[in-house]
Amino acid sequence: MPQADLFDDLDGEGIYCGVDEAGRGPLAGPVVAAAVILNPGCRIADLDDSKCLTEGRRESLFDEICEKASAWAIAEASVAEIDELNILHASMLAMRRAVLDLLEQGHCFDRAHIDGNRCPELPVIGRAVVGGDGSDPAIAAASILAKVARDRQIVALDAEHPGYGLARHKGYATVAHLAALTELGPSPIHRRSFAPVRQAMR
Repeated sequence: MPQADLFDDLDGEGIYCGVDEAGRGPLAGPVVAAAVILNPGCRIADLDDSKCLTEGRRESLFDEICEKASAWAIAEASVAEIDELNILHASMLAMRRAVLDLLEQGHCFDRAHIDGNRCPELPVIGRAVVGGDGSDPAIAAASILAKVARDRQIVALDAEHPGYGLARHKGYATVAHLAALTELGPSPIHRRSFAPVRQAMR
């Protein structure tokens, strides 16, 4: 992906926040979203889709984004909300909460650029950007904040729910995770609306 200074604001003017989520695919834990308003005067090098970065680079960029961005917010939807609403609607809810958090902090912006092909219901203009985490700097920054925040939370949850290897696979359906589910059954942080978790409950 181009360096951050080669990114283009899709609308050319005005202030916007980039929004992305992390954790739609895992079998356990919340889905986490972030919203970021970048500061044009504080360049952050190497912004990219969080999936394209090493864990160490994500961690260092997390701190740099928090320090240099004009504003940022992190929000989530819980496992209970995922099971009640489904993962798509829970992801939309987490992203909406992140944007609302920015507004509640008192920040003003014209619109929100949302990674993907649909937008949550928002009190500002929403613009869906397919592949935005690899082309829009604010969305890329949001993807990094969401991924790192979620990974840190899952590592902490691993200590509370040992035996599943959550700190290693972050809740994704690895062979080791599926085997642990079969042996131990689901924990309170497993998403019972997901098929592999339901199957482990039988």
